[in-house]
Amino acid sequence: MDTEKKENKEINKLSLLIVAIVVLLLIIGGAAYYIFQQKRQMEDIMQGYELDKEMLSDEYNELSIQYEGFRFQVNNDSLVAQLTTEQAKVQRLQEELRTVKATDTRRINELKKELETLRKIMRNYVIQIDSLNRENELLKEENKQVVTRYRQATSQAANLQKEKEKLSERVTLASRLDATGITVNPVNKRGKTVKKIKQMEQFVVSFKISKNITAPVGEKTVYIRIMKPDDDVLIKSRVNVFSFEGSEINYSMKRIIEYDGEEVPVTLYWDIEEFLSPGTYRVDIFADGNHIGRTTFNLDS
Repeated sequence: MDTEKKENKEINKLSLLIVAIVVLLLIIGGAAYYIFQQKRQMEDIMQGYELDKEMLSDEYNELSIQYEGFRFQVNNDSLVAQLTTEQAKVQRLQEELRTVKATDTRRINELKKELETLRKIMRNYVIQIDSLNRENELLKEENKQVVTRYRQATSQAANLQKEKEKLSERVTLASRLDATGITVNPVNKRGKTVKKIKQMEQFVVSFKISKNITAPVGEKTVYIRIMKPDDDVLIKSRVNVFSFEGSEINYSMKRIIEYDGEEVPVTLYWDIEEFLSPGTYRVDIFADGNHIGRTTFNLDS
């Protein structure tokens, strides 16, 4: 009986020990699970911190790029300097964010607030830039209109100048003297017209300066050139020259007349002292720097 009781007592002790061990294992298992869950939660929290920091860094970088873009869009030096200063501030905070621990939530939150402030400043600059762009567009349009008006005015001035030049040219042409009725009469020493070269003593050159009320009045010098068939000029001296079209050319004879706008008859005499060959001769008349008349005549041997 005592033995049986003793055995029962041993069994009860063993059962209690087993229960204690089971309970201990359950406690250890629960603790391990709790620790695992806490560690997992901490890892999730750390990943959240890192992700939050990374997103904040991306936002700072995006803001810095926006400032950089606006700097190249603006032609206003003062505004560019302000944008450069704000971009430098963004980059400084971005560098600070890179060194801040993800778990430093206080500083991370402060940097978030700084970012919001910088965004507000950016919005103000955007408004200024838009306003400047609109003003620039208006100025461009005004400049375009000014350039168009200037070109129109220049074109009108050029047209007026051309008209003025044409009118001046017409006036100049209208005011030019004109030699008409030009004749060359070879005569002998008695003043009689002859046909043979060996009998000729003089050329009598006659013409009229036509009436022209638009021509300037006053003293005029009329030059006559007699050209031989070989285009050599009949001259008495090589120093007898006058200006024509930028050159000094020889003349055969000249006569000073008083011109009052009415028709003036002119006669000049050339004493034949040189050898003359048969052929076609030419007489050209000049006055006021213009060629005012021409005729030809033939001499036979």
